[in-house]
Amino acid sequence: MWYDGCAGESDLLRMIASCKRLYKMTEGADMLKRLIRITNDLKLKHKLLISYVLVVMVPVLIIGLAVTSYFRQQALDNAIGQTIINVDKIKSQTATMLRVPTDISNLLMFNTDLKEIVNRQYKSVVELTSAYLAYKDFQEYRRLYREIAGIRFYSTNPTLINNLEFIPVNERTKQSYWYKEALKTTSIGWFYIPGNEDNPVHRLSLVRKVPFAEYKTEGVLMIVINQEELNGLLRQEQFETLITDEQGYVVAAKNTDLVGKTLGQLDFGVDLQSQPKGTIEADFQGEPSNIVIDELGPGSSFNKLKVISVFATKNIVKDANQISQIGMIFITMVLVIALLLVYIISFLTSNRLLRLSKHLNKLALGDLNVTSRIDGNDEIGQLSRQFNYMVKSINELMTQVVETTEQNNQLEIAQKEIKLKMMASQINPHFLFNALESIRMKAHIKGEAEIANIVRLLGKLMRKSLEIGSGKTTFRAELEMVRSYLEIQKFRYGDRLAFEIHLDPEVERMYIPPLIIQPIVENAIVHGLENKEGTVRVHILICMVDRMVTVQVKDDGAGITPERLAEVMQFVSGPEEEEKSRIGMRNVHQRLTLTYGENAGLQINSVYGEGTEVSFTLPAGGNQHV
Repeated sequence: MWYDGCAGESDLLRMIASCKRLYKMTEGADMLKRLIRITNDLKLKHKLLISYVLVVMVPVLIIGLAVTSYFRQQALDNAIGQTIINVDKIKSQTATMLRVPTDISNLLMFNTDLKEIVNRQYKSVVELTSAYLAYKDFQEYRRLYREIAGIRFYSTNPTLINNLEFIPVNERTKQSYWYKEALKTTSIGWFYIPGNEDNPVHRLSLVRKVPFAEYKTEGVLMIVINQEELNGLLRQEQFETLITDEQGYVVAAKNTDLVGKTLGQLDFGVDLQSQPKGTIEADFQGEPSNIVIDELGPGSSFNKLKVISVFATKNIVKDANQISQIGMIFITMVLVIALLLVYIISFLTSNRLLRLSKHLNKLALGDLNVTSRIDGNDEIGQLSRQFNYMVKSINELMTQVVETTEQNNQLEIAQKEIKLKMMASQINPHFLFNALESIRMKAHIKGEAEIANIVRLLGKLMRKSLEIGSGKTTFRAELEMVRSYLEIQKFRYGDRLAFEIHLDPEVERMYIPPLIIQPIVENAIVHGLENKEGTVRVHILICMVDRMVTVQVKDDGAGITPERLAEVMQFVSGPEEEEKSRIGMRNVHQRLTLTYGENAGLQINSVYGEGTEVSFTLPAGGNQHV
């Protein structure tokens, strides 16, 4: 017997993997069958209602919600786009307005009268007052430019007196944030100046260091912006709009009550001071809102202002929501009306089917005089008329059945007599078994052990064939018969034949139809050895994976050409021919499909010149174990 351990193990693993793949394919088919079975169990009325809900109602509602969301988002996007445009416009207008104090500060940086008045040491109040009265530049700029609310100069000259234009620096001013920042550079800074008793400003102001190199002194110029002019830029805006400095002070707003407050004091829900440019969503004063943030950096400035525009989401999407609500109400009404129509139609249809079902029940109980009276020319009406035709045909057939019953009884008696004769004919082969046993003993006595063994196997094979009468056997008994057949063939062909049998212990006692493996093995030997020189190996594998039993008979013989394989498959699975005397591959295929279903038929794969594989799959629970 030929056996290669490594190659055999590899083939075994491939065969097991093939079994698993077959199981996964059948699992998907089983799920589809279960779904179809559940659908078939539902009443027609419920099928129509479920189909309407899944195919019509749910998609329409989903589309309606999607359209509503789309319109809502479009309204928000349009509002955000318009707000961004407005913010850009405010930036441009504010930059234009702030250019005036910027230009004035540039002029005052090099004003010799200003340099003289703030650096002169005054000996009396009269002298200081005369100097103040002689200097008219601050008042002139304020008169000429409506953007300017006032101009101040903070100096460290101790001889100056605070007249709200020239202000000596005190300790409070030195500690203020804006003053410290201004002293760091000669660039312009923009700050909201919180006022106090000595310095009542409360407005956005330009602050800038003015150095006097020849005096080795310096001061800080402050130009206060006209609050009304600044607020006027925002007054016409559609949404709440703010301008803040880098410390978060509101320097201008559409709602003027917010000027002077910080962003932290306003109920935005987020830290807008640290937010970069862009659009964010937040709750402003408890309402979901969209906030557009942008930055404004006037020329020659070392800090920036922020422009913030806020609009409540509900105000923007209000119209879109109203249109969507009207649309959803209309769609809901249409769906409800359609649902009522489907229900009424399904009720009428089900009622007519129930009436037809009652007539069928009466017929099933033996009432052959029942008549169906269901009106209509639809399918149900046609079924009703076909039902009446069927009842008429049954009555006619009943008459024929009575006439043929006697003939059938006589035929059955004749068949029983034939069966008794066939059983009696099985007595004669005992003579043949006795003769074979005598030959075996004679050969054994003469020392011909191999001939004796072959005669014994031949007798065993013939006895097994004649004992098959119950219509079923086991894998173990079938393989004993196959092994005897193979041993006889090996005696005949010698080293040209090698075989290997693997039987899973879990299935060896399982019932199967008789003679379903031996014809396949016989086919492998006859056709495998026919056109090939050297040794032909036959491998029989029977395994169980996931409650499915796979039987494979594989040989490395001559193989089959694709054309011949197609002819074989057509012959095996084709219609039954007149000749029924020999048991072959077609007989095995037909018995498997009749016993276990179409999926259990033979599968033949072959490569010409390399060998052939014949397999079939059985359900493990299809037969009881011994």
